Amino acid sequence: MKSLAPEHPADAELSVLSHFRVQVYDCLYTRADALFELTDAVLCSDGPVTSLVESTLTAEHRRGHGAMYDAVNHGWLEPRRLGRLLASTPLPRAADGRIVLGVDVSNRLRPDAPTSPELLFCHVYGRGRGADQFIPGRPCSFVAALETGRTSWTAVLDVIRLGPADDATAVTATQIRGVFTRLVRAGQWRPGDADILIVMDSGYDVTRLAYVPADLPVELVGRLRSDRVMLRDAGPRRSTPRGGQPRKHGGVLTFSEPDSWHPPDDAMACVTTRYGRAEAFAWDRMHPRLTARGRWLDHCGELPLIHGTLIKLKVEHLPGDRDPKPVWLWSSPPVLDGLRIRRRGPGRPRSRPDRVRGDKVYSSRDNRAYLR
Repeated sequence: MKSLAPEHPADAELSVLSHFRVQVYDCLYTRADALFELTDAVLCSDGPVTSLVESTLTAEHRRGHGAMYDAVNHGWLEPRRLGRLLASTPLPRAADGRIVLGVDVSNRLRPDAPTSPELLFCHVYGRGRGADQFIPGRPCSFVAALETGRTSWTAVLDVIRLGPADDATAVTATQIRGVFTRLVRAGQWRPGDADILIVMDSGYDVTRLAYVPADLPVELVGRLRSDRVMLRDAGPRRSTPRGGQPRKHGGVLTFSEPDSWHPPDDAMACVTTRYGRAEAFAWDRMHPRLTARGRWLDHCGELPLIHGTLIKLKVEHLPGDRDPKPVWLWSSPPVLDGLRIRRRGPGRPRSRPDRVRGDKVYSSRDNRAYLR
């Protein structure tokens, strides 16, 4: 059962939607009509879909219960073709024209099927303190294109169900590479365009994700836990007067200890109507201390230094007079690495400014010794 004829579109949006529905139908190989009607019934439901059987009672599903069970048990959809189709559809973009992708894990809870194979215990947050639960379910890792503004609509581009032995960070890195490849083939991204921005929550190892797809033109921004520790760049590697191996790490910045924070490389503030005064502080060329365990256990050679920009966000108040806590973010490309300042005379552009905020504090030898 195909969609409206694309030869007679009422407007451009209807033409795009009609073409998309035709292409989705072509992705269905077995029990195509039953699967297509079931998809329409799920999308046209008034509220959350809790049972596929109830979806067969809607007007969009013209078949009986038996056709629904037959479509679910014996139907077949080509996932690669559907992925290429999703990447070729018009995607939302940010104000500067770049594509913004969000990665996350969504749990499909199955508390009524404890004996179902490959179930995991999914962490579910409760409304009160200490009300969190672990419920059997199937976690799914997805990549979606995000819209700007206050909206919850997303364009899902890829979904993979995580198994008991899967690593969410490794699976997400593979998804990012696959989605980027499909976007390039679909003409959504071309050489010379702005890097694709990928945002994620604190459940991901953002530094590991920045290292694995380092050859891709993507910029990762992830939230960090408030108990993390970051290290400064040690600068040019040189031995100490006493000899020995050159230092790899500089001063320590502990998120929970404000006394360990050195002056930021940049800072800005603005007044918002919803959160009051908002402040942002940025420290350039910050990296974590990696150890040869966990995901880095099988790494060959010396552990890398993954530099990035550390950002601290602070607001004056939250809705409901809640106590605001600072939000820590880490961005994969260091900001000053891409800085180019035009010279007054001939010569190449300079890569370092004359001064940045905090230079006067760090220019003191005693202060540098204390911070290190």
